[in-house]
Amino acid sequence: MNYGKETETLEFKKTTGELKAAMVSISAILNKHGVGTLFFGIKPNGDISGQEVTESSLRDVSRMIYESIHPQIFPVIREEVIDQKQLIRVEFSGDNMPYSAFGRYYLRTADEDREVSPEELRSFFMASESRSGWEKAASSAVISQVDRNAVKRFWETAVAAGRLPSARYTTPMILKRFGLVNGEHLTNAGEILFGNTDPVTLKVAVFATDEKLTFLDMKMYEDNIMNLLKTGEEYILKNIRWRASISGMEREEIPEIPVAVIREVLANGFAHALYTGLTHHEICIHPGMVTIYSPGTYASKYSPEEYIQGNCESVIRNGTISKILYLNKSIEQFGSGFKRIDSLCKDARVKYAYESGKAGFKFTLFRKTVDKDGNVTVNVPQNVTVNKTEQAVYALLKDYPDFTREQLADKTAKTVRTIQRTLDSLRDKGLIERIGSDKNGQWIIK
Repeated sequence: MNYGKETETLEFKKTTGELKAAMVSISAILNKHGVGTLFFGIKPNGDISGQEVTESSLRDVSRMIYESIHPQIFPVIREEVIDQKQLIRVEFSGDNMPYSAFGRYYLRTADEDREVSPEELRSFFMASESRSGWEKAASSAVISQVDRNAVKRFWETAVAAGRLPSARYTTPMILKRFGLVNGEHLTNAGEILFGNTDPVTLKVAVFATDEKLTFLDMKMYEDNIMNLLKTGEEYILKNIRWRASISGMEREEIPEIPVAVIREVLANGFAHALYTGLTHHEICIHPGMVTIYSPGTYASKYSPEEYIQGNCESVIRNGTISKILYLNKSIEQFGSGFKRIDSLCKDARVKYAYESGKAGFKFTLFRKTVDKDGNVTVNVPQNVTVNKTEQAVYALLKDYPDFTREQLADKTAKTVRTIQRTLDSLRDKGLIERIGSDKNGQWIIK
């Protein structure tokens, strides 16, 4: 098995014979991103070679980190088995930059560690401080206005994922550990992540066609990121199609868009959003696609294609928010969202697209193929092709079988004459049937 490529937050070492080089990588990653992962037992090209793991080898790694990295960090060090080969996995994070290894300072560039002078390091942190100024500034929310259940769910998930050391945490400990308080107030990042002040707005809707015209459902949620991630995922999964797969005596329900794809796109949208903008997060579910919009222009000088094809330097708008989402495994690999989404979509054979606008970034996951005339095959007993107006009317009648022509015209922004032609066409195609009188009857969906 090949584990993939090294990144700005992921480092491979063949054996613990490279302990000193590993310390350099840890300090470089900490200084650039504040969080990362290192494996002993994987070659630089990603091939898994294995590493003998004993209590002594685990102690050696722990002792070397304690003696070499300053200020002190508290990594999670554990054995991992892949393809029946033992590995040592080291998950580390820290907020007390700069970190040194053996008294020297390093920065991560792509998959390399570069020693830097004190002047270079000072310039880097001044620029980083400027980028993260909004996150660290005090919000209007006081410390007591925190969603303690969301904080607890975060640390339980992070510990279970092995990205936070196992300990007896409290809400004040978590807020202080990750710099989410400023005096008597939550920071902006702290409020966005865990506030109970409804700091973030998420708009969701289901539309009858692939245009944002006729909606079948529309809601607006106001909450913190931790809760909205779950809300958004559940809304999408509730409104897309599922199929049953039977293996032996087991029946498994499988969504048309895998959960891993949905989670990764949602989490990256919240991680890289601009929270001082005029637009809100938005999920739109259409017959042919699901779109996920996040406010804020595209932040990097590199294109999404360059991130997918190579190992470009990551540009992270919200470092603290991104770190929290990485630690609780909402984001699988810190700073590599496009590459992972591309891989997940290819594995699931889900087509996707993205669009960077003046006010935000929209990611589209396609549900089915639309032909050149805009016609979509709907989920009916026959393989019948309908146009957009027919599809909109058909979708409305599924939920509102007693709708009159006038009500259908109002909902679809069409004339009554157009609606009548559409109803006649749907009836001729065997998709609907009228039961009862014109005044008191209703439509039956076949």
